[in-house]
Amino acid sequence: MMHWTVLLAVEEAAKEGGLFDIDATLPLMAVQFLILVAVLNVIFYKPLTKSIEERADYIRNTQVAAKERLAKAQQLAHEYEQKLGDTRRESQKVIAVAQAEAQKSASVKVAEAQKEAQVAREKAGQEIEQQKQDAMRSLEQEVDSLSRQILEKLLGPELVK
Repeated sequence: MMHWTVLLAVEEAAKEGGLFDIDATLPLMAVQFLILVAVLNVIFYKPLTKSIEERADYIRNTQVAAKERLAKAQQLAHEYEQKLGDTRRESQKVIAVAQAEAQKSASVKVAEAQKEAQVAREKAGQEIEQQKQDAMRSLEQEVDSLSRQILEKLLGPELVK
């Protein structure tokens, strides 16, 4: 019985115009839809679109500024690297000059010290030779006096003179 009532309801709906009746309701719904779209556009979409565009502009400007800062930072880094390289080369030159001067000064001082040592050796050798000669003279005198004394004791004091 239930099947018959559903079929009767479907048949009555088909007689009245079917599933889609085109009457004043459809244009009214279309007008309501257009009004809803206009209201949503004014209240929701335009402010949201404006916010999104402002945010996009902010992001674009920030990216451009960041790229400019990055380029400037890279340029400064490059300049600093060049200056650092120049400074290193200059410092190497200064170090080389200082080492050459130090070596020259050291060789001069070593030569002076060697000359002074040679002079001191010669002076010491002369002093030793002088002392040797003095010692030899004094020994000769002592040898002479000892030989006289020995001869005097052996031969007597009258024969030695």
